[in-house]
Amino acid sequence: MLDIRRIREDSDAIRAGLTAKGVDAAVLDTVLALDAARRALVSESETLKSQRNTVSKEVGLLKRKGEDTTEIQASMRALGEDITALDTKLRDNEEALHAELLAIPNTAHTSTPPGLSAADNVVAREHGQIPSFSFDPKGHVDIAENLGLVDFARAAKLSGAGFSLYTGQGARLQRALIQYMLDVHVTDHGYKEVWPPAVVNAASMTGTGQLPKMADDMYRVDGDDLYLIPTAEVPVTNIYRDEIMSEPLPVRLTAYTPCFRREAGAAGKDTRGLIRMHQFDKVELVKFVKPETSYDELELLLADAEDILQRLKLPYRVLSLCGGDLSFAAAKCYDIELWAPGQNGWLEVSSCSNFEDFQARRANIRFRDADGKNKFVHTLNGSGVALARLYVAILENGQQADGSVVLPEVLAPYMGGLSRLARQK
Repeated sequence: MLDIRRIREDSDAIRAGLTAKGVDAAVLDTVLALDAARRALVSESETLKSQRNTVSKEVGLLKRKGEDTTEIQASMRALGEDITALDTKLRDNEEALHAELLAIPNTAHTSTPPGLSAADNVVAREHGQIPSFSFDPKGHVDIAENLGLVDFARAAKLSGAGFSLYTGQGARLQRALIQYMLDVHVTDHGYKEVWPPAVVNAASMTGTGQLPKMADDMYRVDGDDLYLIPTAEVPVTNIYRDEIMSEPLPVRLTAYTPCFRREAGAAGKDTRGLIRMHQFDKVELVKFVKPETSYDELELLLADAEDILQRLKLPYRVLSLCGGDLSFAAAKCYDIELWAPGQNGWLEVSSCSNFEDFQARRANIRFRDADGKNKFVHTLNGSGVALARLYVAILENGQQADGSVVLPEVLAPYMGGLSRLARQK
């Protein structure tokens, strides 16, 4: 949520930051009008309350003198009714103002590339060699089904399109990747592992920005004010909701969770296979940092996600997202995309974002600075990294002419020494 004081005092910069995201900055006009009305109501209410206090003291003096106060007390009752009416207007105004602020996205950071769509994203760097094959590379669906790694037909029978059923070595590979990434982030990158709930309340979804804007993309539990999480970002960030953090900053947390999103497979795209899923697994990285360090921490977060892919020896590229392709809550974001030979294209496996104080204001997450003042933290998060597209890239980059798949060397200890996936007899 944007700071109303910042909107009031620096509206030109806010408008520019919203315009960079492709958002009509006129949304601020309603906010500014409500804010002006709120301040007028507060001023009028405080004036009447001051009058009431003054008159109340006068009534006390008159009563001690034995004088009649009937007329004055009647005027005080009328004054009290006016105050009550003003307080009701003020409460309604503040609710409307809060609703408007919740609907406005974060502004784009000034370093964000200009542009209004993914076509305008900037390639920051590429890493690794795109493999060449002496045969026509297959897509992951054919590879997985031939090797008996994923049973797409039975997954569809169980749950419908957009779900997967990993089996045998396929299930073990999924588990190995999750454990491997957690181990690296905890042991080598210094994150603390947490295991959060996969179901959260509406306050949590609002805190990180999924609600109210993206309600239709989320799975809601009928009969309860609960939602299946779209990412571990939601429960992990909300661990400190409505708290003043006592831990020294930065705080770095990592978590594995299943993730659930309704929008997967929209418009009939990529509904077969692992590329667009209603349920998928992800290892997430979340940071709570001091405002002055947040952009340095964003680069470190990105490096931690890249390190996973470098250790797996997979070709990838890093994109700096333009303003129009930023998420609702992000001020700046990098996407990491893996090369998928069977798709002859790039697949996003991580978004590393700095939300500045946008989420912290919505979730009321603060810290005490060196002077003892309470300030809002800056929050960051990134996939470290997401499955199942990582799974796709491993199968498609490691495929061999005989149909087997050579696995990244670092996974051998997690696969019981297995270095290659082959058809099981």
